[in-house]
Amino acid sequence: MLTPHDELLCHQLPTTFDHIAQSDLRWTERIVMYGFDRSGDVNVMTGLARYPNRNVTDAYAMITRRTATGQEARVVRMSTELHPETGPLGSYTVGPYTYQVEEPLRTVRAVLEPNDQGVSLDLRLRGQFPTYEQTPAFHRSRGRVSEDARRFYQNGDLEGWIEIDGERIEIDTRRWWFGRDHSWGIRNGPGGGSLAEGAHLQPQEIPDGTLYYMGIFQFDDELVHFAQRETSTGERWQFEGEVLHPMATGRPATSIIDVEHDLKFRQELRVISGGTFTIHRGDRTSSTIEVTPLTDFWPGLAGYMEVNGYASGHWRGRDFLDGFTVDPTDLDAIRPVSFLSETLCEVRMATSEGDKIGHGLVEMVFVGAYPRYGYTGW
Repeated sequence: MLTPHDELLCHQLPTTFDHIAQSDLRWTERIVMYGFDRSGDVNVMTGLARYPNRNVTDAYAMITRRTATGQEARVVRMSTELHPETGPLGSYTVGPYTYQVEEPLRTVRAVLEPNDQGVSLDLRLRGQFPTYEQTPAFHRSRGRVSEDARRFYQNGDLEGWIEIDGERIEIDTRRWWFGRDHSWGIRNGPGGGSLAEGAHLQPQEIPDGTLYYMGIFQFDDELVHFAQRETSTGERWQFEGEVLHPMATGRPATSIIDVEHDLKFRQELRVISGGTFTIHRGDRTSSTIEVTPLTDFWPGLAGYMEVNGYASGHWRGRDFLDGFTVDPTDLDAIRPVSFLSETLCEVRMATSEGDKIGHGLVEMVFVGAYPRYGYTGW
C-alpha cells in the first residue's frame, strides 16, 4: 500500500514504506521527548510509537509536577491503527496528538490538542547539540534475537507551553533542560512492545543480576553521554560514550572509552540518591561528575509497562484515549513501574579551572544481585 513516505527518494527495499524487512511483532519505531524545569517543580515526557507489524500507533504525554499538597503525575494515552497512513511528510498523528519534524536533525515539535483529560501542550525542541548515534545493540538469547536496535539522541532548547486543567505553564527556555531520542528495531521489555513468550517456547535466560545506566549531562560548552550494561559482578557487556559540543562551535565529537561509578541508592527503591560517575576520555584525561537528584519520572506509567490494562503496542481500537493521575511519592503506585527509572539531576564536574555546573538525566535498570552495592538477589 502506498504511503506519503513513498514520495521520498530513500527506499531501501523493493516494496512500499508500509512494510519492513521482517515480520517480528516486536519491531518498534519510537520517539521520546523529555526534560524538566531546573527547579525540579515540573517535568514532561511525551512521544509516539509505531508498530508496523501490528497495525498499531500510539502516543502519550506525562507531566509530573509539585503542587500545593504534594506531587502528581498526569498521564494521557492515545492509540489507533497505523494503516492507512495519510497526512504531510514528517508529521505523525494519533488522535489529538501530533509529532512533527520541522527541520531534520534540528527541530521537532509535539502538540497535544485540548481533550477531555484536561492536559494539552505545544513543545518545540531546537537542537543546540548535534544528533548522535547509539552503539548498535544486537543480542541473542538461546538462539532468538532479544535485541536488534538503533537510536539517536539530541539535546536542545525548548519553547512552548503545557496546560493542565486550564492552568498554563509557559516554558522559559533559559530554565529548561530538554532532550529527545528516536529508536527503531527489536527490543524486549519496557517500551519494546514485548509479548508473552507463550506455552511452547523455551523461557528466556534470567541473569542473576543486571545493572544498566545511562547519563546525559549538559554543561554550557559540552554534552557528556554514556551508557553501560553490566553483569552482577560488574563485567561490562555493552558500552557507548561520547562528548559533544554545541553545533554553533563546529567542534567535532570526542570519545569516552570507560566509565566508573560510585553510587548511592534509596532505601525503598533501586533508584539513585546520589554518587559519582568518572569518565575516561579518548585523550586519556578523566573527569568525575557528581550527581544530585532533583526529580523523577516513570516511563512505565505512560505505557512502557502495563498499567490499568494498557501497554504501548497493544491493540486498543481506532479511537482510544484515556488518562489518569498518580501520586509519584506513593510507593505502592510506583513499585510496579520502577523497573525503569529516570532521575533528573543537577551535576557538578570538577575541572582544572574549577567546577562546572550542569543538569542531566540518569536512566537506570537495576535488578537482581550486585554484591558491590549490597544486593545479593532479586
